[in-house]
Amino acid sequence: MANHLISEKSPYLQQHAHNPVDWYPWGEPAFEKARSEDKPIFLSVGYSTCHWCHVMERESFESEELAALLNRWFVPVKVDREERPDVDRIYMTFVQASTGGGGWPMSVFLTPELKPFFGSTYFPPDNRYGRPGFGAILHRIAEAWKNERGRIIESSGDVIAQLARYSGASGSSGVLPDATILDSGFQQFRRMFDSAHGGFGHAPKFPRPVVFNFLLRYYVRSPDADTKEDAREMTLATLRAMANGGMHDQLGGGFHRYSVDERWFVPHFEKMLYDQAQLAISYLEAFQITHDPFYAKIARSTLDYVLRDMTDPGGGFYSAEDADSVIDPANPKEKGEGAFYIWSAEELKQFAKFASTYGVEPGGNVPDDPHGEFTGKNILYLRQPLDDATEAELHPAKAALLAIRSKRVRPYLDDKILTAWNGLMISAFAQAAQVLDEGRYLEAAQRAVGFILTRMFDARSGVLQRRYRDGDAAIPGFLDDYAFFIGALLDLYEADFDPRHIEIAMQLAGKMRELFEDTVEGAFFSTAAGDGNLVLRMKDDYDGAEPSGNAVALLDLLRLAHFTDRADYRETAERTLRALGSKMAQQSIAVPQMLVGLDYYLAPRREVVIAGEPREFLRHVRARFMPHTITVLSGASFFPAAASMLEIDGKPTAYVCQDYACHLPTNQLGEFDELLQ
Repeated sequence: MANHLISEKSPYLQQHAHNPVDWYPWGEPAFEKARSEDKPIFLSVGYSTCHWCHVMERESFESEELAALLNRWFVPVKVDREERPDVDRIYMTFVQASTGGGGWPMSVFLTPELKPFFGSTYFPPDNRYGRPGFGAILHRIAEAWKNERGRIIESSGDVIAQLARYSGASGSSGVLPDATILDSGFQQFRRMFDSAHGGFGHAPKFPRPVVFNFLLRYYVRSPDADTKEDAREMTLATLRAMANGGMHDQLGGGFHRYSVDERWFVPHFEKMLYDQAQLAISYLEAFQITHDPFYAKIARSTLDYVLRDMTDPGGGFYSAEDADSVIDPANPKEKGEGAFYIWSAEELKQFAKFASTYGVEPGGNVPDDPHGEFTGKNILYLRQPLDDATEAELHPAKAALLAIRSKRVRPYLDDKILTAWNGLMISAFAQAAQVLDEGRYLEAAQRAVGFILTRMFDARSGVLQRRYRDGDAAIPGFLDDYAFFIGALLDLYEADFDPRHIEIAMQLAGKMRELFEDTVEGAFFSTAAGDGNLVLRMKDDYDGAEPSGNAVALLDLLRLAHFTDRADYRETAERTLRALGSKMAQQSIAVPQMLVGLDYYLAPRREVVIAGEPREFLRHVRARFMPHTITVLSGASFFPAAASMLEIDGKPTAYVCQDYACHLPTNQLGEFDELLQ
């Protein structure tokens, strides 16, 4: 028997399509049912690779008894947070504000007018873990709806007013932030740094690449030698610790979602596309700064994992791989956290050198295992850094073990293609093509851009769709989709110098401003106006696992202003900085990618224009980390000054300009290097 989710394209909704719960997707049929039957809505939000979402499904949503209570007293609605971040963001803000925490699955009770009045995250089926059981919660909420309706309606109205204040939808300071905010942000990250294990704060530890983005730019900015060294070393130490730990897939490449411990050893095993994209860029930038091949190696293995396991035949990139996987093929319904990735000592007995190097113990190497998921098993990690000789010696063993692992039942693959996440991944491949001089990475970026433009973009209206799956493109794009994809196009231009990328980026920037810009207060709403099923429009400014749409839009506009010298882009960027300046000043560690935008705004801007065959000059540019420099080919129509920058003496020539003043052109690589210093 199927419920109302059966025709949905979302893998997450499909997972719940045969629950005995009478689930509806988010939409008018569910809301009309709630109004006509005078029932509250039970909103459950999650995603397909979410471990505790699976747990709550098995315990509660597959229970005939609990499903009967839900169906009798409520209108149950399921939302895939990755398809509908707008819905997730509103109600997660409520849960965080009312409980002090958040996460998925998210469980929220709404009035028929979609106003929240009670919410939390995972509920066990009965009283345990210090949490009330789901059945008891359903009884209490149903009784309150029957007997205390007026109070619930009144409080839910108050909640919306409070959410508007939390949302950042108002409160512009009107003052442009300055460099003192960058200094303050750096000092806060310095205080949070874990000098013993890398990372910031305590367990669990998340790989928050937006922090690396800020610190490496602060390294470039700071005139103080000690400060520069600290900004650099905090980043490099964390990247190295993550790469050597169990959070990094030592055989197949790529990174798991986070580490449950402080030393990056025991991961939560799901793999998200947005982590691979952002971390690949972090390792590429570390390589540009240090020229240490270790960082290039980790970037390559991460990108190669995405090409191998997360790329659609048409060129788009899939969203995620699950943390749970089948333990024994003979019992496919029994799954365990990380089962695909862990090993017994017996399985590795023919690979003694590998086992010793990667921390394998006879009885298993996970002593702190509260759920008994790793009994007798080993998570691979490097006991000590590899030297080149040992790495070469172990290469055949790694290849053999990867082949053995490939015969296991793979974790569930969420194969939907999201524009925003693809934008991040395109940026990573485009930057890798430049830094590593790798043609197949350039081809991957170009194919993915082609996928988005041919399947998910209407050139006549300028509208992007957010999600593509199974031949269907749907859900009008949000701010994140436009901002991340515009950034990808700008990165791809500097990889292949096709001017169409800039032209499309400009078209999308116009549509982004039309749909999302707050022309009164400044900055951008996450959603377009006109959706009556959203109780408010929010401005997302938190740079978490993904950068916020506002932070990326800010950087897009500043870069477009740099490429095109259009004042309107810079004026919109300045309005965004004014609108979010107080947030940057008060909570700078919450907005590190916004600090990246502020750094770009304040920094001297430099252009490298190359006339003639650019390859040798590009090799020298791309070997350096220069986050405030753009590279343009002579004659680019969108860059007005480039028209007069021609070859000298019939030889390739470079022009280096800064803040509207150009040095004398050169066709000598030595002189060019001096100008870049």
